[in-house]
Amino acid sequence: MFVLVAPHTIKVIKLSSPADLSLFLSSVERRAFKQACFAVRDSHVALDIVQEAMLKLAEKYGDKPAEEFPMLFQRILQNTIRDHYRRSTVRNAWTSLFSALQPKNQEEEFDPLDVLEDKDNQSAPAQPQSAFQQKELIAYIEEALTDLPARQREAFLMRYWEGLDTNETAAAMGCTEGSVKTHCSRATHALAVALKAKGVELP
Repeated sequence: MFVLVAPHTIKVIKLSSPADLSLFLSSVERRAFKQACFAVRDSHVALDIVQEAMLKLAEKYGDKPAEEFPMLFQRILQNTIRDHYRRSTVRNAWTSLFSALQPKNQEEEFDPLDVLEDKDNQSAPAQPQSAFQQKELIAYIEEALTDLPARQREAFLMRYWEGLDTNETAAAMGCTEGSVKTHCSRATHALAVALKAKGVELP
């Protein structure tokens, strides 16, 4: 713990312990693996990416306040995924994905994810359903997520699965809050279309 002193103010910042870091990594490991799988579509590569991202967090930011871990880890994870693509033979495909993300309209202010909930990061809709219906819906969403453009998928997963706010997501993605809202809006629309094609109507 240390104290920052400014004129007329005292701010106490509690640094994390190794136990705090270990607890965070344990809580995020499964979701991070799925994020990487959606991006690279190879479970072995995805596992390597997640492990590398975890090591980077521990080595560079392990003593940061625990509340900063989610945003820092997401930034590292996405950068590690990008590094993988830069090193791989699919660099041209990655570039094509990003070129397809050029905004056609002004940045949208409404973020549909602001009205959604995700209990215990299970990617379930806000309304309760039976276990079977919930499992089926999750499978549909995960399938549709793999077809989203990379930036839309990143924004959606950070906002919806990880629970980061718009500002934290923007910082992790290296873009503006308006861009995050636009990516989330387009991702949500695309997922709704994909789900509707499966006969699922969202509220």
